[in-house]
Amino acid sequence: MQNDILDLTLIDSAKSDQLYDYSYKIIKQLGFSEQSTHVLNALSLLIISLIILFCIDFLTRKLLIVVFSNFITKTKTKIDDFLLQNKVLDKLAHVVPILIAHILFSIVFIGYPNWLNIISMIIDTMMVITVLNLLNAVLKTIIDVLRLQKSFIDKPLDSYQQVIQIFLIFVAGTIIFSIITGISPISFLLSLGAASAILVLIFKDTILGFVASIQVSANDSVRVGDWIEMQKYGADGVVLKITLNNVKVQNFDKTIVSIPTHTLLSDSFKNYRGMQESGGRRIKRAINIKISSIRYLTEEEIEALRTINLLAPFITERQNEINEYNKHNNVDQSNLVNGRRMTNIGLFRAYITRYAQQNPNIRKDFALMVRQLAPNENGLPLELYMFTTTIVWAEYEEIMANIFDHLFAAIKYFHLEIFELPASDDLRNFISQKQ
Repeated sequence: MQNDILDLTLIDSAKSDQLYDYSYKIIKQLGFSEQSTHVLNALSLLIISLIILFCIDFLTRKLLIVVFSNFITKTKTKIDDFLLQNKVLDKLAHVVPILIAHILFSIVFIGYPNWLNIISMIIDTMMVITVLNLLNAVLKTIIDVLRLQKSFIDKPLDSYQQVIQIFLIFVAGTIIFSIITGISPISFLLSLGAASAILVLIFKDTILGFVASIQVSANDSVRVGDWIEMQKYGADGVVLKITLNNVKVQNFDKTIVSIPTHTLLSDSFKNYRGMQESGGRRIKRAINIKISSIRYLTEEEIEALRTINLLAPFITERQNEINEYNKHNNVDQSNLVNGRRMTNIGLFRAYITRYAQQNPNIRKDFALMVRQLAPNENGLPLELYMFTTTIVWAEYEEIMANIFDHLFAAIKYFHLEIFELPASDDLRNFISQKQ
C-alpha cells in the first residue's frame, strides 16, 4: 500500500514538472528575465487553476440544484423546501472545489514550496469559512422546521440561533487563527483566560441577553405573539421577534420598538396574554355623577321608574323590603331621612347591573359589578367593572361605546346629572342672568 502511494506521488510530481517545464518554456520565449519568467509562470498556473476550480464550482452547484430541485418539487414535506430556501445545497457545492483545490495546487505548485504554503493556508481558511456558512445554513433550516411545530412557535428560537452562531464563529475564528499563526488552538484558548475580563466587558449585553432569553423561555413570561405594554420604552403592541439582544414589538400604530432583552428581567411590563387566553377583556370605566343631583325619590317618581322592564321586579322587591323594615321599626315617615328609602343613584346602579347582566356581549362567568368610588372634585364616580365576550380591539370598543351611549341617554330618567366642567356657553348664560 505504501509503495502504491509512493508511486502515485512520484507520478504526480513528474506530471507537475512536465507542466511546469512546458509553461516555463512558453513564457521564456517571450523574452522575460529568469526571475520574471518564474513569477509569470507561477501566476499563469495559478490563474489556470482558479479558472478550473470556478468551472468545477459552477458545474457542481448547477448539478446539485437541478437534481435536487426536481426531487424537492415532488415531495410534500417542507424540510427540503427550507434546504433550498436557505441555500444549503449551494453552500455544500462550494466544498467540492475546495477539496479539489488541495490536490490541484499541491500538484501544480510542487516546484514552488513557498507559494504552496501560502496557498494551502488560504485554502484551509476558505474551507473553514465554507463549512461555517454551511453549518449556519443548516442551522437556519432547523430553526425554520422548528417554527412549524406548535410547541416551538412561541419560543425565542432566534436567541438560541444567535447563541449557536456566535459559538460557531468563535470556533471558526480559533481554527483560522491557528492556521495562520501555526499556534495550537488549545494554546490560544488558554491565552484567552487572561483576557476573560475584557471579553466579558465587550460581550456584556450579549451575555445578559442570553441569560434573559433562557429565563424568559423557562418562566414563559413572554412569547412571540404576546401583547405587551412597556411604557418606559413606548412599547404597546405585539411581540414580533425575541432575539439575543433585543425584543421587537409592533405597536398598534404600526411602529416598531426594539427593547433590550435583558430589560424583560430588570424592568416591569404588562403582558395581556392572560386576557387573550381567557377570551374576555375587562371594561373598567366610570361615570362621574354630579353629587348635588343625588336625592331620595318620591312615590310618583318610583312609579314612573317601575315602567322600566329591567327595574320593575327589583323595585317591587326592594319596596316591600323597605316597607317591612320601616313598619317593623315604627319609622317616622314625616322626615325623609328617617328609615330606609330609595335613591335615584341606587336605582340607577341597580339598572346598570341588570342591563349588563342581560347584555349578550358581557360575560356572566367573570366578575360583574357596578361600584361607587371615592367622591372627588369631579363628583361621584360610578364605575362599571365587567368583561366583554371578545378580545378583538374594535369589537371591544364597540361594545363598551354602546353600553355608555345607552347609559348617558338613560341617566336623565333617574333625575341624575353627569358632572362636567363649565363650558363657554355655561359662563355666558350665567353672566347674562346676572345682568
